Amino acid sequence: MFILITGGCKNGKSAIAEKIICSGGSVRFYIATMQPFGKEAEIAINRHREMRAGKNFKTVEKYTDIGDIALPEKCSVLLECMGNLCANEMFSAGCADPAGKIIRDIRKLSDHTELFIAVTSQVGGDGIEYPGETMKYMESLGRLNSGLADMADIVIEAVFGIPVVLKGELPECLY
Repeated sequence: MFILITGGCKNGKSAIAEKIICSGGSVRFYIATMQPFGKEAEIAINRHREMRAGKNFKTVEKYTDIGDIALPEKCSVLLECMGNLCANEMFSAGCADPAGKIIRDIRKLSDHTELFIAVTSQVGGDGIEYPGETMKYMESLGRLNSGLADMADIVIEAVFGIPVVLKGELPECLY
């Protein structure tokens, strides 16, 4: 099962993802993609660590090349967040096609899992024209989100903490 969770900033995406993944019984992995650059990143990382505390996650910090992660068969994975991973692949690793690479990496990982949840963010809805590199990033993340939504069994948008199903059916644990 592959689930994509999207939504705006601070709209409850992580909480929804954790509720779904914690409703199952398999071994849980959290793949963290945020590089600890600066005070704001450290605050966000610590907030997410506190949210996961006591939930039996095995955390893997991997900022690029997630397809290289060795996972046991039939585990559950929470990958957060596509915005960070796309930026890391594009700017830190210099990948020419970050969306394509990440989709291939996720397909490779998710083929062996019981449950795979990817958390992403919505971009481009404000209609503002940004400088060149920012627009390239937003286009890449948009292509990544579209590709992941296409391959997902379930797509959920977090709206003010409320899960809204865009594709598939709402998992029972969210009723």
